[in-house]
Amino acid sequence: MEVGWSRLVAAAAMCAALYAVGSFSTAYIVSPFGRGQFRPAVVIPAAFALVFGPTAAAVGAALGTLIADSVKHGTLYIPSLVAAVPGNFVGFYLFGKMLEGDFTWDRYVVASQLSLAVGCSMVAFLYVPTVWALGALPPDLSPAELLLLAVGLTVWFFSTEYPFMLILGPPIVSALSAVSPRLRERALDGGPSWLRAMVAPGLVLVALALALFSGASQPVVEALAVKLSKEYASATMALMRLMFLGTGLGMTAVGLLLWRRGG
Repeated sequence: MEVGWSRLVAAAAMCAALYAVGSFSTAYIVSPFGRGQFRPAVVIPAAFALVFGPTAAAVGAALGTLIADSVKHGTLYIPSLVAAVPGNFVGFYLFGKMLEGDFTWDRYVVASQLSLAVGCSMVAFLYVPTVWALGALPPDLSPAELLLLAVGLTVWFFSTEYPFMLILGPPIVSALSAVSPRLRERALDGGPSWLRAMVAPGLVLVALALALFSGASQPVVEALAVKLSKEYASATMALMRLMFLGTGLGMTAVGLLLWRRGG
């Protein structure tokens, strides 16, 4: 869909404003690591990508996340500028670009998975060294522990955002079908294949959890939990297990249930 510059600027500004409000509303719900926000508001730039294309969504998401993080911290938040801005820009640009042209639910699922995987990992792997360099993490964290923290935040971001992209996808497409002809014929299709959409990534998360919390990886996980919060290390460990294993099992179970009901 061709979008003029004036509409593009207006769409990006509206996306940024809505995404900032949506992100800030859940900004104080964080991961078991004490960092990394719960952000179901990712559906907002995703919706803009479907109607206005990748550029409006990418610019809006980048500005919106910077606004939300800076308001939360009371100043221009450097880790957001370094990590969240490029991660959100690249992730939602990729999402919108992959869905240009004919819309299908298979393409929507693949675009959601790939764009979130790329965007979330960019944010996490840029954020961790940035906050460590700024002195906001324990200085004695080893490279292996920093790597584990980045991986953990990637999983947290993906596993708390991806289900909203899927569950809210069909109603969003249905609502947008009135203004986007290319979505109209798919609005009544019911949604994606839940086996591919949720069961497959859920099983990947389960496998990752089993790898991290058994064998050679477990001492690194335990050391990270102690260094991040010595007083609450056991609680941190329990929450980390729940985040990895619980999310994977939950996604798998919900996907199977939806598939049995006709998906």
